[in-house]
Amino acid sequence: MQMIVLAVSLVLMALTALCFAAAIRSGGSARPADRSEERRRGLIWAMLVVGLVVTSVSLREWPHSVSAAAADQTVNVTGGQWFWEIDKTELPRDRPIVFNVHTADVTHGFGVVNESGRLLFQMQAMPGYVNRVQYVFDKPGNYRVICLEYCGVAHHDMITEFTVAAN
Repeated sequence: MQMIVLAVSLVLMALTALCFAAAIRSGGSARPADRSEERRRGLIWAMLVVGLVVTSVSLREWPHSVSAAAADQTVNVTGGQWFWEIDKTELPRDRPIVFNVHTADVTHGFGVVNESGRLLFQMQAMPGYVNRVQYVFDKPGNYRVICLEYCGVAHHDMITEFTVAAN
């Protein structure tokens, strides 16, 4: 699915670039170009080049690739109204952990916060999909999983915890 989205995005960007090029070519044919028109044409070309460079650099590792071979441990998470089920509640420190997250009912926002309440990472949990995120916990302690997508009347109680061991 991700490769399809990437391909569609690249095709649409190419079509946009062709529109820019056609506008530049047709703009100069009606009358002789003056100084402001030359600057405008240069600006359009500069925007086109910068846009293509920024897009290609930002999509180089798109979306954030998760390698199952790199993970020391995989944690399976299921969200439901209004609970989180996690198959492992004690995780190692300083090792890559892959969270496989899905939901049994509606969309939920899977967010992990540390003891001080700082959000470390988040992702959408959607029905019919298993989304994956990899994270390395560098500090031992208790971490909370909260729901970041309003999912109904008991949304605020959709919290669970796990522990990262000191090793």
